[in-house]
Amino acid sequence: MTLTASGVQNYSCEFDAQHQLGWVFKSPLATLYDASGQATVRHGAGPSWEMEDGSRIVGHVLAQRPSETRASIPQLLLETHSTAGSGPLSAVRYVQRLHTVGGLAPTAPCSTEHQAGSSPYLADYVFYR
Repeated sequence: MTLTASGVQNYSCEFDAQHQLGWVFKSPLATLYDASGQATVRHGAGPSWEMEDGSRIVGHVLAQRPSETRASIPQLLLETHSTAGSGPLSAVRYVQRLHTVGGLAPTAPCSTEHQAGSSPYLADYVFYR
């Protein structure tokens, strides 16, 4: 199953080891659409993907490579490490994020600890059994 995502990558302004403030990735928030434009899957923290039928997966990153599009988040290969429900997502073993556009940390520097920031992104997600 291949779906197209539209959403944001969320960041938080945090101190690093040198006590400098900078953007740190927190979570995605996106809606994934099928070929007909129907909203099919919600994508969020974990990273997780959930369908209306309650089937849900949570994955972890196995590999990444730079996006084909400059100044965009990397492409990823993720493996499912937990599932819920009995719908189509519950049988998914791997997820691939491809054709990413955007999503990098905000370009404006952050100035306040825990300040929130986000960046819009697009991507294709391929779900494998």
